[in-house]
Amino acid sequence: MKQPNKIVMGVAIVVIVALAILVPVMVPETYATFWALVPPIIAIGLALITKEVYSSLFIGIAVGAAFASGAAAREALAAGASTGAAVATAAATTVDHVINDGLIAAISGTAGIFLFLVILGVIVALMNKSGGSAAFGRWAQAHIKTRAGAQLATFVLGVLIFIDDYFNCLTVGSVMQPVTDNHKVSRAKLAYLIDSTAAPVCMIAPISSWAAAVASYTEGTGYSGIQLFIRAIPYNFYSLLTFVFVIAMVVMNADYGPMRLHERNAIEKGDLFSTDERVDELVTESNPRGKVIDLVLPIIVLVVLSVIGLIYVGGFFSGASFVDAFAGTDATVGLPWGAIIALIFVVIYLMGRKLITFKEAMECVPQGFIAMVPAITILTMAASLKNMSNDLLGSAVYVEALMKSSAEGLASFLPAVIFIVACLLAFATGTSWGTFGILIPIVTSIFDPTDSLLYVGISACLAGAVCGDHCSPISDTTIMSSAGARCVHVLHVSTQLPYAITVAVVSFLCFILAGVFHLSAPVCLVIGAVLIVGFLFLMKGKDSQKAKA
Repeated sequence: MKQPNKIVMGVAIVVIVALAILVPVMVPETYATFWALVPPIIAIGLALITKEVYSSLFIGIAVGAAFASGAAAREALAAGASTGAAVATAAATTVDHVINDGLIAAISGTAGIFLFLVILGVIVALMNKSGGSAAFGRWAQAHIKTRAGAQLATFVLGVLIFIDDYFNCLTVGSVMQPVTDNHKVSRAKLAYLIDSTAAPVCMIAPISSWAAAVASYTEGTGYSGIQLFIRAIPYNFYSLLTFVFVIAMVVMNADYGPMRLHERNAIEKGDLFSTDERVDELVTESNPRGKVIDLVLPIIVLVVLSVIGLIYVGGFFSGASFVDAFAGTDATVGLPWGAIIALIFVVIYLMGRKLITFKEAMECVPQGFIAMVPAITILTMAASLKNMSNDLLGSAVYVEALMKSSAEGLASFLPAVIFIVACLLAFATGTSWGTFGILIPIVTSIFDPTDSLLYVGISACLAGAVCGDHCSPISDTTIMSSAGARCVHVLHVSTQLPYAITVAVVSFLCFILAGVFHLSAPVCLVIGAVLIVGFLFLMKGKDSQKAKA
């Protein structure tokens, strides 16, 4: 860590410790108040300033636990305990919250995703060892001639894998990394391309785990959940305009903000990271006899089996419809279910092709696990922070009350307001599912089921949830995108943020046009696309002027 960052972290720790001690004593109640959002704000702020994610997340967890322990201290004082005894009680309760309600609960709640990460890491190691990845890289080198082509191919593959965002992030990253590396596309840009086609595409795909989750929250509106979801798709401006932004930015080669430095270093110096910090790579000696099919077939089998796993867990083979199976599935069980069978198939297939031995296959198991350790660690701590903010401090209850209080007299502006609230909630908590789970029942209670603004309001909720999730350093999708691209996590967040904010601002304007002026979705999308392309022309022009100067 550089010296200025050490100073920032030191000062921050002093201030945060003071907050953690004083707030529980001075503030009579932290549950369901603004204080519930302070721990994630602290963690996110420190991560962006210091570029050090592990300590930042842990400090946020500790602060949340300290706030939650205030009630125990006050109860001890009320019972006649001395100040020292009350402080000791609060300290013990804080540690208990960190360990039990934070880390252990996070691990148990996301163990299935950890398993899926490890299995996918092992499959990637196997494909590398067999020579499948190298063969695909040679094929891509012969058929994808330009940097723009490599980026657009990554985008298209991301759009095609719309079933689940976790699966999207890791699969697209493992397949396209050799291609983008060959064309000197920075890892930060690859992570952005992955992240831009993970949650955004899942949020507008009727057959996806996200559509199923949304449908489960839309009861009582007069429509089936999937029907309402489909009718809201045209107004999901953030997801749709993100696609416009990505295509226009790649075609125009109009990078700006921190991403521009990373891209220039990749092109001019061959430096894909622009930093001394690196993510451990899966470097193995590959079999020169590997073919493209040795990568493509395992990926196809993994996709098919993962879908089967999702609908199996949802009850499809027990009589549930395909849609109902997706609505009732659990990705933390379904994805590992499919992945473990796919792993067995890949090992047998590659051994049958005599590309690897059984011993070499088993050597790939720890390699795959080690490669996923950073992502697993960040996911654990991010989930712990969410537990502190949501479960112990009631951030969801606070935001729900805030939304209901702002509903009166803002009918026409409500879609834009809902979009902003959803953005902020998803950014602070790092969960889009949790965000629309909170807001959708509120939105459906605010609007008349016969009012066309209901679709706009639902879309604003979903778009804001995706936007906040896209920007948040503690979002699981953002973490997965970093893992898929083998990119330093904080660098992915800092380079992606200006792009996501640009699309968010244009989306906000589109929700005003749709809500206040009642413009149709196609008209709003055309206006939004024009604004995005115009902005990119402006940024490209400024870049050209700086280059000439």
